[in-house]
Amino acid sequence: MRRNHVLLCLPLLLSLPAAAQAPQACAKTIVELRRLLGDPAFPLKWEETGMDDGKPLVVSMREHDGALFLEFVKTQEGLWAESAGVVCAAGADFETRFTAEQIRLGPAAGWALRYALGGGGKFTLTQLGADRLRIAASGWSGTFSPRTK
Repeated sequence: MRRNHVLLCLPLLLSLPAAAQAPQACAKTIVELRRLLGDPAFPLKWEETGMDDGKPLVVSMREHDGALFLEFVKTQEGLWAESAGVVCAAGADFETRFTAEQIRLGPAAGWALRYALGGGGKFTLTQLGADRLRIAASGWSGTFSPRTK
């Protein structure tokens, strides 16, 4: 008899976590990204400000073949990484998750980056006011300002 009560309640218990989670707000186009960030003029090109080698990363956000891309280019060295993905709200931050098939590591990517992100991962974007953005990945983070040139 006890077993019957458990079996009758099981569907109810299994549905609780799904009902408690709200749908995640995500963007897969530039228009949707700016809407998600709440800034219709959100810059699409950012330059690293805290690097120690004098060769800042330049991050560009663009659409290509119906997908949103983040492209990281190391000044004077070339492509660092490029990733297709969807940007989703994650608490106060935003993140884009990617698989090994969605990321392309360029010649400027060192062995540590290849090891950390080559199998997939995520980039976390944190707005630090109107003109600063922190982008972080496994074992790395950088602070960026809008690129005006």
